[in-house]
Amino acid sequence: MTDASATPPRPIRLIATDLDGTLLHDDKRVSDRTIAALAAAEEAGIEVFFVTGRPARWMDVVSDHVHGHGLAICANGAAVVDLHRGNRIVEVSPLDQKVALDVVHALREAAPGSSFAVERTGGIHYEPRYPPFLLDPAAAIAPAEELLSEDFTAPSCPAPEDGAGTDGPFSADAEATGPDAGTAAVDGAEQPVLKLLAHHPDLDPDAFLTLARATAGHLASFTRSSPTALLEISGLGVSKAGTLARCCAERGIAPDEVVAFGDMPNDIEMLTWAGTSYAMANAHPDVLAVTTHRTESNNDDGVALAIERILQER
Repeated sequence: MTDASATPPRPIRLIATDLDGTLLHDDKRVSDRTIAALAAAEEAGIEVFFVTGRPARWMDVVSDHVHGHGLAICANGAAVVDLHRGNRIVEVSPLDQKVALDVVHALREAAPGSSFAVERTGGIHYEPRYPPFLLDPAAAIAPAEELLSEDFTAPSCPAPEDGAGTDGPFSADAEATGPDAGTAAVDGAEQPVLKLLAHHPDLDPDAFLTLARATAGHLASFTRSSPTALLEISGLGVSKAGTLARCCAERGIAPDEVVAFGDMPNDIEMLTWAGTSYAMANAHPDVLAVTTHRTESNNDDGVALAIERILQER
């Protein structure tokens, strides 16, 4: 393992960085140093991808800091988002509703006390006992069986004014992406499920993840990025790494031309796929164990430091 001053094995063509706990300070701010480093990277011909567990509607924190392509990978790989077009989802890899319901039933049996939320392209909806981490005035609150039913109707917003379509298998025209979204009812089938979230009030976060994978890992992909026992559940095989690999292949970029930054278990597959990987000083032990390099913490601008060194050594 080496520190942030190490030289990558090949010239870097793409930077893939997580946001929370990695690029962003703990106050969710992008520092001036980081803004300058991202701009310098793109000016040098290196593409920058934000790769996060966040939904599209939470990407305003970095939307002003994209320069070239403006694409981001959200919801742990379940959505590709165009930051230049109002955080619009352009590609979706959904979690099947029936599979999600099977996961709910399996976790309720294996971990009594679990509560669930459903992240759709138009917003989050949750059970009454699910902790209100971030209140959404347009959310539906109901048992998971109702939130995942065939006839679920979600409150949502009108289509974006530009009326553009989507590059993926589902249209995201009904997605709520801005603070002024309306509340027109939209059939759940028009808002695919991006993630199922499962929270437990008592279990250790890593123990909950291990239990869930052993119980229902054959049904879906499980990961976590929160300090609490909060699991993020995607379609089987969907991950940051898988979507990033597809985006890179479309651009003719090989894994060893990618440098990735991360701090939590939901970053591990991406970090092991990339030719060069950096763990933040504040990273989870499992991330520290699989990465090839180290950098400073998110609050100490570790991503910016590594980018500066990469550009100096080009």
